[in-house]
Amino acid sequence: MASLNVGNLGEFLREQRRTAQLSLRQLADAAGVSNPYLSQIERGLRKPSAEILQQLAKALRISAETLYVQAGILDERHGLDGVEVQTAILTDPSLNERQKQVLLQIYESFRKENGLGSGGTDDSDASGQEDGSGATHPHEAEADGGPHAT
Repeated sequence: MASLNVGNLGEFLREQRRTAQLSLRQLADAAGVSNPYLSQIERGLRKPSAEILQQLAKALRISAETLYVQAGILDERHGLDGVEVQTAILTDPSLNERQKQVLLQIYESFRKENGLGSGGTDDSDASGQEDGSGATHPHEAEADGGPHAT
C-alpha cells in the first residue's frame, strides 16, 4: 500500500502515544478504533477523519486542533495562534503529564491576561517575553524591584 502524505501525523501520534506510555492496543481501545487501523495511521498508510482524530486526541489528552494541524486539516498559520507552543509542551518527553498540564494552564492564563485568549489571532507581540532589545514585560520589572517598586 503506498504511503499517503500523512507520515508526520503518524510519527506525531506514535510519539504522543509513547510519551503517554500507552501501547498501540491501549490507545486503540481508548479511542474506539481497531488496532490494525491505528497501526496504519501511525505508519502513514491511512488518513483518519476529523472524528477519528478527535477520538485519538481525547484518548491522548491533547487538543484535537493539534492533530488537525498535523493532519493538514487546519493551517496552523491561520486561526491557531499558540498551537506551536502547546504542541511543544505536549510533545516534550522530559515533562510528565502533570507538568505539561500546569504549563498549558499558565500559558493560557498569560494569553488571556494579554487579551488573546485561547482562540485569539492577534499578531502583536503581547507575549511578555524579551523583544530582542533586552526590554521585558512591565510585571517583571515590578517583581525585580524595577521602576514600579516602592
